[in-house]
Amino acid sequence: MPGKSIVQHRRAPEAAQPGSLEKGIDILFSLSAAAQPISLSQLCRNTGLPKSTAHRILAVLCSRSLAKRAGTDYLVGDLLARLGDARGRIPGTRRAVLPYLLYLYETTRQTVNLAVLSGLEAEYVERVYGHNRVASPSDGVDRAPLHCTAIGKTLLAYDSGLRQSFADQGSPPRLTRRTITSLTGLDRELARVRHYGVAYAQEEFADGVACVAAPVFDAAGKVAMSISVAGPAVALPLARLGISVRGAAQAISAALARLG
Repeated sequence: MPGKSIVQHRRAPEAAQPGSLEKGIDILFSLSAAAQPISLSQLCRNTGLPKSTAHRILAVLCSRSLAKRAGTDYLVGDLLARLGDARGRIPGTRRAVLPYLLYLYETTRQTVNLAVLSGLEAEYVERVYGHNRVASPSDGVDRAPLHCTAIGKTLLAYDSGLRQSFADQGSPPRLTRRTITSLTGLDRELARVRHYGVAYAQEEFADGVACVAAPVFDAAGKVAMSISVAGPAVALPLARLGISVRGAAQAISAALARLG
């Protein structure tokens, strides 16, 4: 009997300590609650974990696509973002948005996209394809970089924390001869997006493809998503389409404000 009481006494503190699974869940909760990538130090403050422990668990989470690096910071991984289903972030969004996407398609006959931010990429959650569409690297994966797509620029333009995390990765990669690879040049481009409320990309992501996009704001005034029209670069009237896309985005923003 004395031996049994000693074993029980020794095991009690161990049972009270959170295991690796609980620690990993705490880290994922912290990442999911953050509006932008956060540092290891901030994660440790949020969770109370030692840096060595948090760093070890983050390495495992990153290897399983449940978390990922953004420069020196961390954010929710692609797998967890997909499991979370970006379309469900605002109840009733699809019902409010889809009529405007269909209207843009009917008036332009080009491919119409709706995208949300996913990590440091744009994730397409609704697409209405045009008949004369040009092949794009985003086909099949429904994801695209932020710096060289019109829809990505609108998501990047209005979030200073996101822009800093993006800049921490260094110069953006060149995908075509027209891709903006200078951070200074990209900052100027994003300033124009904020000034005019519309973004353009002319063969920056893929040769032969042009697009125009506008941001959609939620009830709190933050960018919730972006819509775009994409088509052949030689035939797409970007300036005229910009007016239509921006008008549709403003109408969707008003609809989301009513939902909020």
